[in-house]
Amino acid sequence: MEDAEAVNLAADWADISQGLRKDLGHQLHSQWIKPIQVGGINKENGTLDLFLPTEFSANWVKDRFHDRLQLAWKIVRSDVRNVNIQVHPGRRQLPELRIDDGRRPANDGASAIAVAAGTIGDAGFTSSVGLDPSLTFAAFVTGEANVLAKNAAERMAATEQPQFSPLYLKAATGQGKTHLLHAIGHAFLQAHPRARIFYCSAERFMVEFVQALKANQMIEFKARLRSFDLLLVDDIQFIIGKASAQEELLYTIDALLAEGKRLVFAADRAPQALDGVEPRLLSRLSMGLVADIQAADIELRKKILESKLSRFAPLSVPEDVIDFLARTITRNIRELVGGLNKLIAYAQLTGQEVSLQLAEEQLTDILSANRRRITIDEIQRTVCQFYRIDRSEMSSKRRARAVVRPRQVAMYLSKVLTPRSYPEIGRKFGGRDHSTVIHAVRLIEDLRQRDADMDGDVRSLLRQLES
Repeated sequence: MEDAEAVNLAADWADISQGLRKDLGHQLHSQWIKPIQVGGINKENGTLDLFLPTEFSANWVKDRFHDRLQLAWKIVRSDVRNVNIQVHPGRRQLPELRIDDGRRPANDGASAIAVAAGTIGDAGFTSSVGLDPSLTFAAFVTGEANVLAKNAAERMAATEQPQFSPLYLKAATGQGKTHLLHAIGHAFLQAHPRARIFYCSAERFMVEFVQALKANQMIEFKARLRSFDLLLVDDIQFIIGKASAQEELLYTIDALLAEGKRLVFAADRAPQALDGVEPRLLSRLSMGLVADIQAADIELRKKILESKLSRFAPLSVPEDVIDFLARTITRNIRELVGGLNKLIAYAQLTGQEVSLQLAEEQLTDILSANRRRITIDEIQRTVCQFYRIDRSEMSSKRRARAVVRPRQVAMYLSKVLTPRSYPEIGRKFGGRDHSTVIHAVRLIEDLRQRDADMDGDVRSLLRQLES
């Protein structure tokens, strides 16, 4: 890279980094954004390299900030079309393992997390991961899909001893299990200011275990690991197949449980579905409470979006945009919130108003990845099962109320959930005129406002069709 280019990139990054610091706050910015080093631009494909010192930090930043970083660079420089976040080529080796003398500095609760969470590094279990200050119980939006897990997590962090341990949180990617792990850590430290907490991923646990093994420091590793009052391990599925590490985790669980300590694990599958896990460890993981976080339904997705909007006041986001995002981005909550953040960041940086058209233009990749094509046939089948009528009634000429109302509901859902026009929908319902479909759509919209039972039926059908 030429000197002039390097200077320009550095200046651009200084402006971008300063803006992110205002958006994210000092702690998140200092921990994740500040360590980024800017590489060069590939002039052929417009890809800018951004380097981080460790694989974990590169993956973390890529997962949470890729879209925001890419958008910021695109706005600042027209020659940047993509950003590539990766580990710095000269820093792929693991740091040397060293163990501290066990002393804990006198500090307040917030810094206690920094000491107790993360990895075995220069000062024992020092912070390279830490707890995200934004992931608290207050920031966790609760709905029918996650209320059991939320309540169980709060109980685990409470002052009184929980009735179960370990707590095992099971959820697909991006549904909130990591949020709850961090929230437990924050709340537990608030209830127990002098407590020692260890938060890590199973992958990080494996790295620390192997390092200690190679350095002949397993005794110190075990002693330090078992000194914690709360153990939080994320993505436990990644410990699959590591026999020696499984055995050590098993002994650690037994030791901590025997002393009344608290343990929380999270994974993307139930304990019984963890292939390659030693039976005794499997038994320990499932002996407490297994709390399942289901995929968020559309109502919960709307609540989550609305809760995030409070951070952007007084920026206005129209209701139809919120409804559009909630209906379209359904794979996981992380993508949903990421889509909202990207849309708002673009609007703020360009001075445009947030609109449905802007959302469709700027979120093309996210939207296309989430769209599941719901067909009119699928809608008709689901409605007929719900109302217990024969499928033929969708096309019949019968005017009995018992079949007319379900038929109108199906027409309404066909307009809401598919891109089909009124005439196209009419043809799928026995060749009916488009005016009949328009009447049905307007009627059901009106009934949803006046009739709680009808609104409940439609909500239930929407959940079934969008799940």
